[in-house]
Amino acid sequence: MSRRWTGPLRSAAALIVALLVSAAVARRHHLEVRDDFRRYILLSTFGFYAGGVLDVRVSHFRVDPGTEENMFGLSLDKTMSDSMNPYLDSHQDKCILTEPVAVQSNGPIVFFKMDLKQNVVHVSCSKDWQNIHLYKDRSGVPALRSKRQSFAEASDSKMVYMQRRRRSAYHVPESDDFAPGAAAIDGGSAATVCSKLTLPLEVKADDMFKYYSFNFAIYVATKQEEGLYNLYFHSCPNYAPNSLYELNFNVDIEEKNSGNYLSAGEMPLPALYFMMSVLFFLSGLFWVFILRKSKHPLFKIHYLMGVLVFLKSLSLMFHAINFHFIEVQGEHVEAWAILYYITHLLKGAVLIITIVLIGTGWTFIKHILADKDKKLFMIVIPLQVLANVAEIIIAESDEGDKEYGTWRNIFMLVDLLCCGAILFPVVWSIRHLQEAAGTDGKAAINLRKLKLFRQFYIMIVCYIYFTRIIVILLKITVAFQYAWLDEMFKEMATYVFFVLTGYKFRPVSQHPYFSLHGEDLDDDDDDGEVEILTQSGLSEGISKITNRSQPSANAASGTTMVESHEEERENLISKRESSHEYD
Repeated sequence: MSRRWTGPLRSAAALIVALLVSAAVARRHHLEVRDDFRRYILLSTFGFYAGGVLDVRVSHFRVDPGTEENMFGLSLDKTMSDSMNPYLDSHQDKCILTEPVAVQSNGPIVFFKMDLKQNVVHVSCSKDWQNIHLYKDRSGVPALRSKRQSFAEASDSKMVYMQRRRRSAYHVPESDDFAPGAAAIDGGSAATVCSKLTLPLEVKADDMFKYYSFNFAIYVATKQEEGLYNLYFHSCPNYAPNSLYELNFNVDIEEKNSGNYLSAGEMPLPALYFMMSVLFFLSGLFWVFILRKSKHPLFKIHYLMGVLVFLKSLSLMFHAINFHFIEVQGEHVEAWAILYYITHLLKGAVLIITIVLIGTGWTFIKHILADKDKKLFMIVIPLQVLANVAEIIIAESDEGDKEYGTWRNIFMLVDLLCCGAILFPVVWSIRHLQEAAGTDGKAAINLRKLKLFRQFYIMIVCYIYFTRIIVILLKITVAFQYAWLDEMFKEMATYVFFVLTGYKFRPVSQHPYFSLHGEDLDDDDDDGEVEILTQSGLSEGISKITNRSQPSANAASGTTMVESHEEERENLISKRESSHEYD
């Protein structure tokens, strides 16, 4: 089987290397949108702590001649969890930029509307946004310059907006009271109402098209501004029926949390992956120790289980190293990323093979796979490889890529198919044992096997249900800074599943799976268990032969069934006759 799947695994590894050459770069995003007709595009989702900086630059936005009246722009909203976006859920058929920002009441949101005629970007905020520090470029962000420069330039033109919620006794001026770009100075602090403010929109004519560019930076200054920031691009012409506008532009985004390029919910992940890697490695060593010290029969599946544990440990180790470089540099090192994806691919294939082999009872209760088992392998292994490749593409793609949603749907579908397929061999084995329990006279042994298979079936179902459903529900429920909990519970569930599987199928002679030799003896009517009856001279050479196939009434009555060779029987009879001569 290994030779059969060497080709697909090599092809998948080559595909991974090719993907990494053109992969998106971690937390420094560079997205190129070409010939796209989507209504809105998710550009970024990132959890910010106080001191975080979001730097965005939209460049080479191509506009066809005569279409300058169309509305395009960005929306930036803030939520506290990674649940369904309330604004997109209620604006599937209507462009949100066409509505006044004052009527938006589902949470803090900021609009960046591009005015292609006036060459400006109008900025407006909802009333729910308490504090926001918006700058024309990142050079004005206090976190990126010295403290002295921060005080000296606090009121210059680079700081476009800083809004604070007033007390009810103080009047906040309405947006109509200000000219575009004006500032309200009150009490010595620079504060404006976030409306009718503008950012410069650069325009460049080339051939028959115009190309627009603008950039801005947002500084998360206080704890009240912390949250999960979602940045979307909106193309209002594509909301109209029978109207498709072709989008072509580039976006460069850099997200940072006080020197850390990881999102708030991802910061503990490098340490988590490292600790879980060490835990799996120590467990693998313990499994090897059990196999070496075991005096009971060992099967090939035991060694395959050990290989699986070490592959899981290596995969987590490379994953931790990959996240460490993203944390420090904002991008991964391709060598470590390739090692992680290769081990992740191998781990996924070995995991599905191990589960299916255990479910079929291979080397435990049979040494040859049935035709239906082989057909199942031919279906499940390519599906698992496809699921792993789809997962890798998702990880290495930006959320705004056109293919991102397609590969995510492929991964979810194929993953569910694999999870359902691995249950079939367990169900087949359970049905086989149920039929055999009442036909072959070995009901006790088969019932023990049946009980174990049912336990393994429940373990698989619980593992699938927890890692595919419960973890997702947990992710969209907890606050943004605790998003790492879903990965922790997923890895812990995997570890518990590995430990329980190893415990249930460990090499122990009392285990019903490891009574093959005893069962073989039962099937042979000429063999039996030999025990020495006595060491007296009279009975020397006589053996007690236990025939399990005889009725239990003989055993209950204490009768011993003796079988021997003809010569031994003649010797025994002659000895008995000679002993009666002296009577």
